[in-house]
Amino acid sequence: MTMFASALHLDRKAVKALRITDTYSLHRVVYSLFEDVRTDDEKAGSTSSGIIYADQGGDHHGRKILMLSDRMPHEAVDGVYGEVRTKAIPEEFLDHGRYRFNVVVNPTWRDRASRKLVSVRGRDKIAEWFQNRAPKSWGFKVDEVSLQVDNVDVLQFNDKRKRPVTIVQAHVQGLLEVTDQDSFSQSFKQGIGRARAFGCGLLQIVPVTNNPFG
Repeated sequence: MTMFASALHLDRKAVKALRITDTYSLHRVVYSLFEDVRTDDEKAGSTSSGIIYADQGGDHHGRKILMLSDRMPHEAVDGVYGEVRTKAIPEEFLDHGRYRFNVVVNPTWRDRASRKLVSVRGRDKIAEWFQNRAPKSWGFKVDEVSLQVDNVDVLQFNDKRKRPVTIVQAHVQGLLEVTDQDSFSQSFKQGIGRARAFGCGLLQIVPVTNNPFG
């Protein structure tokens, strides 16, 4: 399956016109760039949307969002706003053994007694959580010396049904070594961890010779 790496560039006028004010409004704009290919039953069953993204933030000039998808996006939001630059990712991009990575994750664990999701708190604990999860769930191990947990943000917003949502986003970077090729490929294509619909999970990876996001 061909995957596509895209960058959405929005100037200040577009950000204002599209009413991008919080995490959910950005989610709405990103998803509007793609044909909706899931049935209602598939959405209810948590079938993957085939879209993950990472907000790169912005300045007084505008905002940039990286996207990875299993289909081509439109060239602009609503056919008018912003600019989308897209290129197909070569199959051999995932054949390397080591990558430098950058990812925004939602660090959580499920309490066995209550079955509730609990956020991991503190940079050291998040680093430990990430190192433990990587080989078990994502097909790679992390170089401990290079692992760095940068910003940790708590985001609060309302979803499309106006229900309050709170998620923790941790920015993690370092070096990884692939231990299970199939699992790693799936992690790259589908994202890692939770809250992938809200800007978490996109593995931005750079092998020695290539970078699909340019």
